[in-house]
Amino acid sequence: MEEYKGENMLKILGKILKVIIGLASMVVIFAYRNLKYDYINENFMEKTGEKLGFTEKQVVLDDGSVLNYGEGPANGQPLLLLHGQQTTWQDYAKVLPALSKEFHIFAVDYYGHGKSSKDAAKYKANIIGQDLVWFMEHVIKKPSYVSGHSSGALLAAWLAANNSENVIGLVLEDGPFFSTEPGRAENTFAYKGFESMHNFLNQKEIDNYTHYSLLYDPMIEIINKHGEDTWEKAIKGPALKYMENHPGEIPRLWFYPPELGVNAIFELTRNIQDGTGNYDLYFGESFYDFSWFEGFNQEETLKNIKAPSLIMQVNPSKKTAPDYCDENGILLSAMDREDARRVCSLIPNSRYITGFDSMHDIHADCPRKFTKAVLKFKEQVETGTFVSDK
Repeated sequence: MEEYKGENMLKILGKILKVIIGLASMVVIFAYRNLKYDYINENFMEKTGEKLGFTEKQVVLDDGSVLNYGEGPANGQPLLLLHGQQTTWQDYAKVLPALSKEFHIFAVDYYGHGKSSKDAAKYKANIIGQDLVWFMEHVIKKPSYVSGHSSGALLAAWLAANNSENVIGLVLEDGPFFSTEPGRAENTFAYKGFESMHNFLNQKEIDNYTHYSLLYDPMIEIINKHGEDTWEKAIKGPALKYMENHPGEIPRLWFYPPELGVNAIFELTRNIQDGTGNYDLYFGESFYDFSWFEGFNQEETLKNIKAPSLIMQVNPSKKTAPDYCDENGILLSAMDREDARRVCSLIPNSRYITGFDSMHDIHADCPRKFTKAVLKFKEQVETGTFVSDK
């Protein structure tokens, strides 16, 4: 009898051990994925790009400025992609496989980003725009579709207005039109981020921008709505501990999956000033002091766009007050509904689409919907069936 009980106990212990090992394995796999996930697509070329036929290249302009870009196989009309701020051309990694089947992709790091030149004197829409015109004439060498995200959408609009003969169709992906102007910008979440960059550049106490952001990031106020010490306990404390144990590294917290975006926030703090990345914080400074917009009239630019244009806007977050703002009237998105309506009303041949469940980066958060919309737009332009909302 005792021997029988002993055997049963061993079986029970064996089952418990299997459960424990199984749970431990799941935690290990979960943690490994979160720590090793390619948050900024820096391994795109190695994993996918080369197989798709992409190459990374650089071109030198007459004044010595360098534009770095990724070029795909020649599978159709050219498509010039202009990323958003604090990222690189690889930010389009999730949509490049599908788009490169229908387009000849040219995805550019504009100045201040990636492997392109870092020169604060060139951080102005007009100057970057002129050099992108040069790029279209000397590298692409034929009329192209142009798609820009965020500040890249502002540049895409500039190109469509000032190089209209070489722009077949235009996609403006959640661009910060009008919300970046003095008097409006100061009440936007994005501007608070630029203010943080400005303050970091003008202090000497902390030499690491990620560390500084953990103390003063505008995200703190949003996160702490879930509890007074949420940021301190769930993000700031663990991240600073990680940095203490891994000097010079960007924090990676094993318990946050990519879907929550926490580790991605840390990645966006990479910069050349503290040696953690290739983004120049002085590019953000140019949005803080509005020097980026010198000579760039957004309304007149939009009026002068002749190409068929697709304007994309994200859905308002369910956690915000109506029309993309919080309860204090701070704009959390790139633009509100009125801004989007104004953009559409100014571009003669344009269509507005929304329905994207994304905070801002539509092509990364909703790659299938983005790709479908762009390919449908291409088909309509080429068959003459594109119809404006007007």
